[in-house]
Amino acid sequence: MIKNTGVRKLGKTTSHRKAMLANMAQSIIMHEEVKTTLPKAKEVRREVEALITLAKNGEKLALKNAVTDKTVYKKLVEVLSERYATRNGGYTRIYRAGIRKGDNAEVAIIKLVA
Repeated sequence: MIKNTGVRKLGKTTSHRKAMLANMAQSIIMHEEVKTTLPKAKEVRREVEALITLAKNGEKLALKNAVTDKTVYKKLVEVLSERYATRNGGYTRIYRAGIRKGDNAEVAIIKLVA
């Protein structure tokens, strides 16, 4: 019996999926908003919330290993950890933005909660 693997495969290999989600998470942190497909938005939400939680808990070494860009690291530690200091999770919100014309994919906007 095949059980639920816990991740959406998104039609990509493991290395491609991990790289794509890491890059998208860093884009969301830098720009605070990204437009993508709904399954990708639901999957990248886990990554973003984990990074913000690491920053909030002061686990700087683990955060430095997870993030490759210095500006993203700096924003997480200085801005976002202070913004969400009293919030217990739920740092992102996903808004459905209709259907993409080319391939009929459901599009969503994922943004950080103010």
